[in-house]
Amino acid sequence: MNRTSNQRPAVFLDKDGTLLENIPYNVDPAKMRFAPGAGEALELLARSPFRLVVVSNQGGVAHGRFAQEALHGVERQLRRMFERCGATLDAACWCPHDPAGHVMPYASACLCRKPQPGMLLRAGRELRLDLTRSWMVGDILNDVEAGNRAGCRSVLVDCGNETEWQSAPRRLPYAIVANLYEATQMIVERHAYESRGPRAMCETVLR
Repeated sequence: MNRTSNQRPAVFLDKDGTLLENIPYNVDPAKMRFAPGAGEALELLARSPFRLVVVSNQGGVAHGRFAQEALHGVERQLRRMFERCGATLDAACWCPHDPAGHVMPYASACLCRKPQPGMLLRAGRELRLDLTRSWMVGDILNDVEAGNRAGCRSVLVDCGNETEWQSAPRRLPYAIVANLYEATQMIVERHAYESRGPRAMCETVLR
């Protein structure tokens, strides 16, 4: 498929532990706080051509911890937080499923719960994204695998939340960084470098 002018790349962001402080099952907007470096990352992304999409497993719905409707308030607060950084949240995608849950119909397997790539693929279709130029940033290897399966490059924020390291091709990150700001710096610099085109890149190598 030919790349068209309205196919933009995206940065997909995991919510808890990557973008926000990790408070398990939190849907209270008053308790939502940026993780270290996240606010600065959004300020940098606001000046980039990337569309910004949050993709988050929210199995608390399947476990009866909160109703799916509570995520509307979470999304509204995220939009306000992005706006304060000069950025725009283009979409928030939630997966309410968990096979280990007990609330039907959410206590079931699905194609959207990371490491499945369903949320990224759906956002790609709906927002007309170029997934091959897009990035997934998360704090566990399920995020990395979801991004890789969707055809993106994936970055792991190693903040201590990954506890089940597995060496498998689909779970190998493009890079491992300390926080979202460090990931964003690398993504923006890499995009600028690649946007210069093959000839410019060759001239850089030859210098």
